[in-house]
Amino acid sequence: MNALKNKKIVDMTLDGDTYLLDIAISKSFVDEWENYYFAMYQRSTDNYKIIPYILKEETDSYFIFHLEVSFPEYQAFLTEVEIVDLSIIRQRDDEEKRSRIKSNYDYIEFLKLELDESHIFYPSTTGQGNLSFYFREVFLFAKLEEVALKKDGLLQMKGMYHYSGLRFEAIKNIELIATSNLNDETIHIPVRPMVIPDSYAGYVWFHGMKEKGFQAEVDLKPYMSLGKAQFLKFYLKIEAEREGTLEVLESTRIKVNHLKQQYPLIRKLKSGSNKVKITAKPTKKSKYFSLKVAEYKLPIEMIRNAKKNWVALRRSKQLLKVYKLAFKILGLIMPVDKKLVIFESFHGKQFSDNPRAIYEYMKHEKTNYKLIWSVDRRHVNYFNGKDVTYVRRFSVSWLLLMSRAGYWVTNARLPLWIPKPRHTIYLQTWHGTPLKRLAADMEEVHMPGTNTTKYKKNFTKEASKWDYLISPNAYSSKIFRRAFQFNQEMIESGYPRNDYLYNSNHPEAVKRLKQALNIPENKKVILYAPTWRDNQFYGKGKYKFNLELDLKKLYEQFGSTHVIALRMHYLVAENLDISAYKGFVYDFSTYEDIRDLYLISDVLITDYSSVFFDYANLKRPMLFFVYDIEEYRDNLRGFYFDFETKAPGPLVKSTEEIVREIKQLETEDFHPSAVHEEFYNRFCYLEDGNASKRVVDEVFKE
Repeated sequence: MNALKNKKIVDMTLDGDTYLLDIAISKSFVDEWENYYFAMYQRSTDNYKIIPYILKEETDSYFIFHLEVSFPEYQAFLTEVEIVDLSIIRQRDDEEKRSRIKSNYDYIEFLKLELDESHIFYPSTTGQGNLSFYFREVFLFAKLEEVALKKDGLLQMKGMYHYSGLRFEAIKNIELIATSNLNDETIHIPVRPMVIPDSYAGYVWFHGMKEKGFQAEVDLKPYMSLGKAQFLKFYLKIEAEREGTLEVLESTRIKVNHLKQQYPLIRKLKSGSNKVKITAKPTKKSKYFSLKVAEYKLPIEMIRNAKKNWVALRRSKQLLKVYKLAFKILGLIMPVDKKLVIFESFHGKQFSDNPRAIYEYMKHEKTNYKLIWSVDRRHVNYFNGKDVTYVRRFSVSWLLLMSRAGYWVTNARLPLWIPKPRHTIYLQTWHGTPLKRLAADMEEVHMPGTNTTKYKKNFTKEASKWDYLISPNAYSSKIFRRAFQFNQEMIESGYPRNDYLYNSNHPEAVKRLKQALNIPENKKVILYAPTWRDNQFYGKGKYKFNLELDLKKLYEQFGSTHVIALRMHYLVAENLDISAYKGFVYDFSTYEDIRDLYLISDVLITDYSSVFFDYANLKRPMLFFVYDIEEYRDNLRGFYFDFETKAPGPLVKSTEEIVREIKQLETEDFHPSAVHEEFYNRFCYLEDGNASKRVVDEVFKE
């Protein structure tokens, strides 16, 4: 019982057509709640079914609940949509919180029900590690159970596969295929059948699964390409006779049981006069089996390991304690520089937003201050060549400057461990008019590395250090006071970053920007700038985003007249493959400042991002692509105002609707509606191109 974890499956089996689940729930998780129950939710809807449970076992810290999901009983509900999620719901008074149940990463994908010749129903582990049930068309699934790298360069693999309705005797050929990043060659690896030992995973072998194992080995010596690293991806391919015809089945990329062995597996081998390093491991996100073959040079390895150890040291709690102590001591003994201002935007990743606008105003006005930027070491290229003085974030120089500075100016929270010296004035500019609930107003936090209580506590603790907070309007001021529990001075000035939209909004500036961005001057620009989703992430600070736009359809309709500028949120870690739409789709996610993209765009497509509050200053058309609005509104964040009726543009849920709306814009001149005017008067009334001046006059008093 020492391995128990809150909201996680302890055991899961299939008894006939009923799924039996044992789930561990921490007692502290349900303490102080009047009621709690388990339910299945249809993805992206509010439809749910309550699942009865019994208390199977109890420890000092955990309850073990037993649930039974009978497929015949819930069949209509389970097959009405593609994905159903399992959650625990807690209730008290008028408050309700829903939390997903975590998977145990075992072989639950093999607990399939074969519904007919073309459909299956099965449980699986999501990218976030949660349990979901899937109703899908039949597909070939393969997973490796054991992997071995021998000293002679031999790679040995044992695994299993499943394809509903496939009889063992119908298989004519089975092989593993591997593809390389270096060429188009496909490596064919013969496979030998294997009867699955009971010791592999025990409870998952059913419906004849015991015969559907395989083992294979491949000599890696011929693939030891030197000079450039080679990555191999693996798939299972089966040729089977079905109803008198030969059918070819190919699996998705093969996954590996990452809990079975210690990874990575590493071998160093001789290849002629050189050494080669072979590394086998699961990928971080999806646990696909990955194999890397690269040249091994001791000096390079030493440098790589030194960097790895340095990064680990930089992120260690020990160094953090040293930094915190040094910060406090330096803040007390170092001479204060009241004319030193440290700027930072989005954790040092950008030269942008409100801090940039304030910096540029102070520089233009030749104020008697030393202006220095705090920059993440991975993003210094955005500052080089800009006549901007900067210091690398968390370096020794940064430590000395931050502890002496008279002012800090940033648009996002600083790390909580940084103590604010008594002599420092902390100006928090924030980075948007709030649509989504913030901080203390959030009912449930889905972000990695934290929980609801911890997130709110840390947020308000950081906000207590702020001396000034900028607000773009009265609406925001009220929310900021409550959500941030902010009791210091609010500067209700409009946003400094929007000064640019008033002072640079003319044809000559737009022309120069299009030329600098290599966008054809004769084409209109569609800016797509969505926000991030709290519950879609790879890890702390790295969020994923599924691009729901059908780029192919947009290209077919607008390829000759428009271009699309993509701008993902700074927290999103996706690398989008847009190579098929070169000249039509441009990815500006890492571009230094979205303000230039506002100016060149003819229409904005967004969702729940605060960008539309800024874009409204230009009085240009906007579309709201809200394909998941029910999930976002009800389960993730919630909205501060009636977004669905007060949004300054139509709400659409498909690419087809986007095409229709843009075509309608092309047939008539855009004139702001009454809703647009009401929105502008409520949120943009302070914007006039002079917000930076108002802030500087208030904070940097001579």
